[in-house]
Amino acid sequence: MNSLLPEPNVEDLDLATVLAALADPHRLNIALALAAAPETVLRCAAFDIPVTKATRTHHFRVLREAGIIRQHDHGNGRSNQLRLADLRQRFPGLVEMLLAEQAERGSAIRDG
Repeated sequence: MNSLLPEPNVEDLDLATVLAALADPHRLNIALALAAAPETVLRCAAFDIPVTKATRTHHFRVLREAGIIRQHDHGNGRSNQLRLADLRQRFPGLVEMLLAEQAERGSAIRDG
């Protein structure tokens, strides 16, 4: 069985809720990983998050309820995809700003 889990409509996405969800480093890393490959659908287990299964489930639920990701329930697991088109429609430039910040942080780390 493959069912889409409940998510907010694009017109109901709230910037404060999205930013609060992304304020957590684990959730931000999940969103950035999905943004780096927006057509990719990844199972929850694909993310290397050093937390318990319950905490992992919580992080994905927060991202879904904020409208950042779309989740499909497969019975024995869930798959995740960034709601890229919806985020771009509702908050133009947000995803690009996050990716630019990630690239800059990565560059600063490499440059030492």
